[in-house]
Amino acid sequence: MTRRRTLWGIGTTRTLRAHWVLQELGLAYETRSIQSRTGETQTDEFLRLNPRGKIPLLVEDDLVLAESGAIAAYLADSYAPGQLAPTRGTRERAIHDQWCFFTLMELDATSLYVVRRHRDLPEIYGEAPAAVESSLAYFRRQLEVVEAELSDGRTHLLGDEFQLADVHLTTCLLWASVVGESLSDNLMTYRNRTTGREAYQSAAGINFPPEVMRSLQKSGGQGDTSDE
Repeated sequence: MTRRRTLWGIGTTRTLRAHWVLQELGLAYETRSIQSRTGETQTDEFLRLNPRGKIPLLVEDDLVLAESGAIAAYLADSYAPGQLAPTRGTRERAIHDQWCFFTLMELDATSLYVVRRHRDLPEIYGEAPAAVESSLAYFRRQLEVVEAELSDGRTHLLGDEFQLADVHLTTCLLWASVVGESLSDNLMTYRNRTTGREAYQSAAGINFPPEVMRSLQKSGGQGDTSDE
């Protein structure tokens, strides 16, 4: 059965995750190219679908699904079980999900997003230099855990196979560069490997079209971040 599938949202690292997984799986979909803080997430049409007013948002037939991590897991489990994530209910899947949650919570929400709010958007969230400084320090400490995991020369975060955990980690490493954090040679090699994938290149082209890239470059890249 052919499903009608639409992904709302472009221009952030979180929307990039959803586009990337769709491209990895070779799934056909329509893109609704709305962006954060343009007013496009606050229209009546969009808020009827997602009252939170957040992107990305996947609409697949009668399923409406928000949150980039949830979208990625749903697509992987539904269309390629065991390919982009280990089989559900296995120990391998538990370890994989542990890394996904670590990346989404500790690197993204707890660290990088705090910097986004209080350094890049003080007019909305207020200035909080101490919070920014401590969040960056926390990010660096947590990144040491990733460094240790990759220190044995493995190809991807959990071994030889590219998985959802790599999608989430790579987008955080991209975001880290946007906020001015330097990455070790090992992490740069890892990031170059994952972003060299054909599916990533296709997703990035959709998520960051030329007009969006020009806008991001004009703003110093600060738009390439959250889903708010």
